Amino acid sequence: MMTGVRIDKWLWAARFFKTRALASKACDLGRILSNKVEVKPAREVRVGDMLHVRNEGGEFELEVLALSEMRGPAAIAHTLYRETEVSQAARIRVAEERKAMQQYAPMPERRPGKRDRRRIIQFRSGV
Repeated sequence: MMTGVRIDKWLWAARFFKTRALASKACDLGRILSNKVEVKPAREVRVGDMLHVRNEGGEFELEVLALSEMRGPAAIAHTLYRETEVSQAARIRVAEERKAMQQYAPMPERRPGKRDRRRIIQFRSGV
């Protein structure tokens, strides 16, 4: 029976990151908190730990339910943790806000041409 697993391996197995290297980098950048403390990639995660994970998918508050060093199907990976209701509500709200913003700032019909790019660069540089 496992008592602990490296946090970078667990995050990769739970499918929060596509590679273990990305999970390790997120730990180094301070995007992973375990029990409200920044962690290094080698720190062991145990059943019952509360994690705060920030990745491209959003911010997750979760409780570790099971341990695994192997990456498996998403259905099995989801059984390794339980996301808090507050975290789920916050992610849904952020997604709705992002959708609403697309309504006010629609995507352009085409890519900018040479003249448009020069104007964008000029605008950004403040010249």
